Amino acid sequence: MIKANSRFTSLIITIFVIIFMYLPIVMLISMSFNASRYGGAWTGFSLKWYVALFKDHSVINATMNTLVVALASTFFSTIIGTIAAWVLNAYKRSNSQKLHYALIYAPLVVPDVLMGISLLLMFVSLKIELGLATVIMAHITFSVSFVAFTVLARLQDFDFNLIQAAQDLGASSTRIFVKIILPLLLPGIVAGAMMAFTLSMDDFVVTFFVGGPGSTTLPVKVYSMMKHGPPAIINALSVVFMAVTFSVAIIGNLLARKKKSTLIIS
Repeated sequence: MIKANSRFTSLIITIFVIIFMYLPIVMLISMSFNASRYGGAWTGFSLKWYVALFKDHSVINATMNTLVVALASTFFSTIIGTIAAWVLNAYKRSNSQKLHYALIYAPLVVPDVLMGISLLLMFVSLKIELGLATVIMAHITFSVSFVAFTVLARLQDFDFNLIQAAQDLGASSTRIFVKIILPLLLPGIVAGAMMAFTLSMDDFVVTFFVGGPGSTTLPVKVYSMMKHGPPAIINALSVVFMAVTFSVAIIGNLLARKKKSTLIIS
C-alpha cells in the first residue's frame, strides 16, 4: 500500500514537472500558427507569420550573424578548451593546477551580467570597436570552460597505456595523435563543441553588452522585437530558433554516442 502511494505521488509530481516545463513551449508553438495577430484567441491555422518572418531582412541578417558568431566561437573554444583539458589532466598533481582549475571554472559561476560588464570595460579600455569580433571573443571566453570540462571528463577514462604501447612499437607522435588520442577523445570534443555552439546560439546577456552596430544576433533581435515587432512574428521566430538549437544539441548527442559505440566495437 505504501509503495503504491509512493508510486502514485511520484507519477503526479513527474506529470506536474513535465507540464510546468513543456506547456509554455507547446503554447508558443501553437500560437505561432495562429492567424490572430496578437494571439489572444485562436482564429484559425495559418503559416503567414512564418512567411512574413522569412521575408524580414533584419531577421535574416541576425541569423547570419548568429551563425558566424556561433561557428567561429565554437571552432576556437573547442581548440583552446581541448588543449586546456589535456594540460589540466597531464599535470593534475601539480599544486599550481588548483589555480588553473579555478581560472577555468570561474566563467561557469560568474553571472552573465558581470561577465558582460567586465568584457565591455576591457574592450572600451583597449579601445576595441564593438562588433562581431568582440562578440566572438566574448563567446569564446565563456565557451572554453564548458569544452574544457567536457573533454576533461572524457580524459578520466582515457587509457594512457595505449600511448606507451604505441611508442614501444615505434609509432611517431603524429601517428599516435591521429590514430589513438584523437579518436578516443573525439566523443568528448564533439560534445563540448556542440555545447559551445548551443550556448553561443542562445546567449543574450553577454552579447547585449559587447555587441555593436551590425552585430545583432537572434536573441538580441527577439528582445528588440518584443518591444516593436508583431507578437505573432516573434512566436514564429522563437519556434524556428528553438528548433535549430534543439536540433544541434540532439545531433551532437547522437554523433557522440555513435562515435563512442564505434570505438567500443572496434
